[in-house]
Amino acid sequence: MAVQPVVYGEGERPPRGNYARANDDYTCAQDWSAYTAQDHDTYRRLYERQTAQLPGLACNAFIESLPHLGAKERIPRFEDVNEPLYKATRWEIVAVPGLIPEEAFFALLAGRKFPVTDWIRKPEEFEYIVEPDVFHDLYGHVPMLFNPQLADYVQRYGEGGLKAARLGACEMLSRLYWYTIEFGLIREAGALRAYGAGILSSAGELPYSVNSPEPQRRPLDLLRTMRTRYKIDSYQQTYFVIDSFQQLFDMTEGDFTPLYAQMRGMPEFAANATGD
Repeated sequence: MAVQPVVYGEGERPPRGNYARANDDYTCAQDWSAYTAQDHDTYRRLYERQTAQLPGLACNAFIESLPHLGAKERIPRFEDVNEPLYKATRWEIVAVPGLIPEEAFFALLAGRKFPVTDWIRKPEEFEYIVEPDVFHDLYGHVPMLFNPQLADYVQRYGEGGLKAARLGACEMLSRLYWYTIEFGLIREAGALRAYGAGILSSAGELPYSVNSPEPQRRPLDLLRTMRTRYKIDSYQQTYFVIDSFQQLFDMTEGDFTPLYAQMRGMPEFAANATGD
């Protein structure tokens, strides 16, 4: 059976990506030769703009690992990134045509395979794109997978996701992913720094998340985080902060089943809600 496109949230435009070329697990070959000179130039401009902002805003682990992506003037070949990545943390990246179902996503993470969308945004989408593209997935996520503690956390998240799917708790767990792997902040030497991919790949949200007085920043707490809704079409109004990647890993050790049962009897929080 052919795999089908996936839609999250509401939108009028159908999902982008050629799902006809995907395998049963939603992975596909990266068709590197199909990238145009314009595609490579878009990647180069995005890479240069984002990298110029990193000092004082991005965490040290990201800055130190970014060179492993290789040459910045073109979209990397995934196999070239996989060689140093596998040596560092036993992870690898796999191409996917676009957004994939939750269980397929969890299964890949549990197997230390990170799905990377292989198409890139159009020049007119340079400032903003709704769906993740190769720049967001590769530039935002992959450098952090070189960090052993964060890499182990992402695998643990995938394993937990498979269990959450059986328990009907994916929505709760997805909020933890959103507020850590996508939009997490860490405190380094007393200063806030970004480690979440959604921040690190965004020219606007990177300085906003660290320096703006507008959003609230709270210590990461599992119950509070997994009860907090989020928005996908604006800067975050709440960020959750960790003190170390080891803290993040340790916090997610153990069985979440009792937490899910507890949260089902508790109210949720709006994205901008204050208080506990």
